[in-house]
Amino acid sequence: MATERTSALASSGLETSSEPSTPPLPKSITISPSDTAGARPKPESRGWRQAIRRLAASLTLKSVALAAIFVALPVVLYGQFESADRQMRDLVTRAIQDRSALIAEALAPKLTNGDKSARASLNDDLARYSSDGTILKLMFQPGEERHAGRFYFVASAPKIRADEVAAELDELGQRGILQRISDACMWDAANEIRYKQANGTVELLTSIIPIRATDGCWVLTSTHTTSEFLNTSIGRPYWETREIRVAAVIYLVLAVIALLVAVSIRLSLRRFRDVAAEISQGRIGDNAFSHRNVVPELSSVARDFDKLVHDLRRVSQQIRQNAEDKAHSFKTPLATIRSALEPVRRAVPLDNARAKRALEIVDSSLKRLLDLVIAAQRHDISTAELIEAPRLPTDFTQLVGDAALHFREILATKDIRLIRRLDERAIVRAGQGMLETVLQCVLENAISFSPRGGTIIVTLSVNSETVELQVDDEGPGVDPAKIPHMFERYFSSRPDDDQNAPPSGHAGLGLWIVRRNVETLGGRISAANRIGGGLSISISLPRNGA
Repeated sequence: MATERTSALASSGLETSSEPSTPPLPKSITISPSDTAGARPKPESRGWRQAIRRLAASLTLKSVALAAIFVALPVVLYGQFESADRQMRDLVTRAIQDRSALIAEALAPKLTNGDKSARASLNDDLARYSSDGTILKLMFQPGEERHAGRFYFVASAPKIRADEVAAELDELGQRGILQRISDACMWDAANEIRYKQANGTVELLTSIIPIRATDGCWVLTSTHTTSEFLNTSIGRPYWETREIRVAAVIYLVLAVIALLVAVSIRLSLRRFRDVAAEISQGRIGDNAFSHRNVVPELSSVARDFDKLVHDLRRVSQQIRQNAEDKAHSFKTPLATIRSALEPVRRAVPLDNARAKRALEIVDSSLKRLLDLVIAAQRHDISTAELIEAPRLPTDFTQLVGDAALHFREILATKDIRLIRRLDERAIVRAGQGMLETVLQCVLENAISFSPRGGTIIVTLSVNSETVELQVDDEGPGVDPAKIPHMFERYFSSRPDDDQNAPPSGHAGLGLWIVRRNVETLGGRISAANRIGGGLSISISLPRNGA
């Protein structure tokens, strides 16, 4: 903590004007009105409608909905397609089984009459029924070998050579098909299975038809290798079908494309945000959005943003130039009038009280006009800085120390003690001159109200997310009913018996400029009367631009 007597340049007289002497300026285009330091406004009844509109316009919410649709759609469609395939599979299986049953009925007389000579033409009979590409195989299980599960390969179409029969039976046995055939004989029930041959050819065993005979059990199997049946899901899970796999590949490609589009949009928006941050920090030149943009469809948007930045910079320069021109234009005639009054003042007799009073009124009005010109110039320059000045990390602690040195002279003249309680490394991201203006206006206001021999306490504390500045004085305080209006433009609340106030009054813009700068930086400002007398102004700013 440091205590010292300091002084500074004469106060600009901010926060003491009761009414504006010039036509009111239009409302600021950079800061919207707010109830700072007073009662917070009640939320509007339509707040929930605005929240719904924001949710409806949210890209994140739409992306989540799109992802949910991408997840739910294949599940729903798969169930529908599987149900349709199941119906088609049942129809195909039933048709093939009926056809196989008809073939079995046609062969039954030769197989059940016990005439072995008639069985010599079984290969020719099977060939007649397999002209459409169906592979028919006829096997026989003698009644005495039923429990052994042994079968004899009797005939087939197309015909199999004798040296291939053993290999065919071994293959059927290894794949468990003979057991299925044996079960069909035992239970007299048809069946269907799918299997792959040793050479890689896929065969669809669509039906196993048992034929009872006196000497044993005959089994007719019909196998199909045509694409008409291989494209069905008979004998395998539906997701293994070619249609589902092709659809899954197409769906995944669409999902990847949609994801890439969403990521591209997000990256483009983030790129625009980064460019805006760099512009606000003064680290990038003209046409930055166009140079950084990589999405052709956003080129027009980037050009519009660049034009907007260019227009803002041009407006800022014009505001600054106009402020200097207007101040110069007003100060010159005011100085001329003041100089012209000197001969008149010397010519007025000492006993002419009325003339002397008139000269005092003219002097007071001239000083008030000069204060208004200075306040208007400061306001315009501050507005220009809000528009264009880059936001850079600023050591608030050092600025408070510099402000104390700036006011050293006037504090010493009024015998006011300034106590500083400052935390180190209070870093705030702000434009050049914005925090200096805040400190100057707040300290000027405290000094103008402090009595001779009073104390002003400046406290600067650093929290995890904010930097808090508090300025306490020992002045008369403010009527509690007027505190909500303290930070409005042209507001003044200075007691009539205030002996410390300069005769010219003030412009009533200082604390309004403070509020505007603080809110532009994302902070808050408030005021309250101290318990022992005096006023306390508190300012909260995001730490390091957080």
